[in-house]
Amino acid sequence: MHDVTAPEEISRDALLRQGFVLEYATLAWNAIGIVVLAVAAVSARSVALAGFGLDSLIEIGASTVVIWELSGTGEARQHRAMRLIGVGFAALAVYLLVQSTWVLVAGHHPRHSPLGIGWTAVTAVVMFALAAGKARTGAALDNPVLKTEGRVTLIDGLLAVAVLLGLALNTAVGWWWADPAAGYVLVYYAVREVREIFTGGH
Repeated sequence: MHDVTAPEEISRDALLRQGFVLEYATLAWNAIGIVVLAVAAVSARSVALAGFGLDSLIEIGASTVVIWELSGTGEARQHRAMRLIGVGFAALAVYLLVQSTWVLVAGHHPRHSPLGIGWTAVTAVVMFALAAGKARTGAALDNPVLKTEGRVTLIDGLLAVAVLLGLALNTAVGWWWADPAAGYVLVYYAVREVREIFTGGH
């Protein structure tokens, strides 16, 4: 019997290690990203970059939740942590809604941001790769938490593309309003996540 179950146990252990590696990679990337995005947002006075930096902070919280869950800490703690992430998304939505609206009304023009463009472009590629890995590993483990967080990472990559588009349009053709418009995209995502978390979608 041990000969039959051992390969499965080894395979599951390997998948769990892979899940941890994916989450720690997400944590490390977003930790660096918060610093890079803060510098880029301040220098360019970009609402979208500031919002994406806050989104990176929330992604760190989501990855931490998955690490707790993979460690077998228990469903109750994971449930509380997901609700805390929901509060974080709600705060992000309020901040971006107010700031983006203020920028549009005031007609504030963000500066060009080569750093922001470069970072969001690379981040989109990295997030898509991590999301694919989490989806495969979560499916192999039959772990809904890892699969759900993988979807959050996928949308994080899509948000990076949205912010990149806003920055590129501002730089290339002077469409200054594209930056706060990208902020509204993040508002939509944050509100949707809040609704899913607090209505039991997670």
